[in-house]
Amino acid sequence: MVEKVTSLQVAQLAGVSQSAVSRVFTPGASVSKKTEDKVRKAAAKLGYRPNVLARAMVSGKSRIIGLVVGYLDNYFYPEALEKLSNALQEQGYHVLIFMASRSAGNIDNVMDEILDYQVDGVILASVPMSSDIAMRCQQAGVPVVLFNRSQDIEGITTVTSDNYAGGRKVAEFLIDGGHERIAYIAGWQGASTQRDREAGFRAALTEAGRDLFAHEVGDFHTENARAATRRMFDVAPDKRPDAVFVANDHMALAVMDVIRFELGLNVPEDISVVGYDDVPPAGWPAYNLTTIRQRANLMVTETVDALFEHIDTPEMAEPRKVAIDGPLVVRTSARLPKGWAPQRTET
Repeated sequence: MVEKVTSLQVAQLAGVSQSAVSRVFTPGASVSKKTEDKVRKAAAKLGYRPNVLARAMVSGKSRIIGLVVGYLDNYFYPEALEKLSNALQEQGYHVLIFMASRSAGNIDNVMDEILDYQVDGVILASVPMSSDIAMRCQQAGVPVVLFNRSQDIEGITTVTSDNYAGGRKVAEFLIDGGHERIAYIAGWQGASTQRDREAGFRAALTEAGRDLFAHEVGDFHTENARAATRRMFDVAPDKRPDAVFVANDHMALAVMDVIRFELGLNVPEDISVVGYDDVPPAGWPAYNLTTIRQRANLMVTETVDALFEHIDTPEMAEPRKVAIDGPLVVRTSARLPKGWAPQRTET
């Protein structure tokens, strides 16, 4: 059995103290360039790797962030998680990703596991949070930030796009486009993103003296969105909406496929379709989907800044409720209001 190389052996080969070796492998520690070069050269020669967990037990800091995500089907989340991971790693933190379903029991179990790892902070992306979980994290001294979810829990920071304003923009756009029978396909009813998008959409319709023509639920799930589309549009022409706002792009792409390839209808000549997120396939020529853009870079920056504020200065950090405005990206999946022109899709 090969014996594990120790920091003392690295120090002896490099001709430095053992504490110097420790500083080289401690993010943020002060060490000269000359010493760092000698230590890293010796460590590479001996095959030495520092024991991160042992150092965490001594320092009380694991430099690990728990990143919890509910599902990855939506193209928005893999891209956002990559940005979050890169931003955290640039600050010298390691990222542990945990998958959690929408059920409260599953999230409770995942949070128990995360806290067992002695993480320095937690980011919950696309999953809800109970007051009980929040209290347990606060008691453990572990700050939590909700990414793309908003909940009214005391002491918890949330970062989202401005979903209410986004829903309003879609309704105003469709009304200005001359649509008379405007419908909505909802996401999962337990998500704040769904709730706020629909609330803004309905509010703008009401202010314009309009009623929602039809409503279905797709649950942020492809197959459910397809089924919702069949129920909504496989009817007599006078019972059919002439425009539909879909609660996210992931579902909107499936909605367009059913409308065009199963029902033989045209987008936007027969039916206008608008989504939310502006995921990469939304800009593909096959879809060219009009949608609200979630500004992932800004959302990630706000999330990471807030998390580190809570980690570094917990006595001074205040919870934030951040809602970032997203632009309407106008393409060709919806009939255009007079004087509007579709934006050129970037490739």
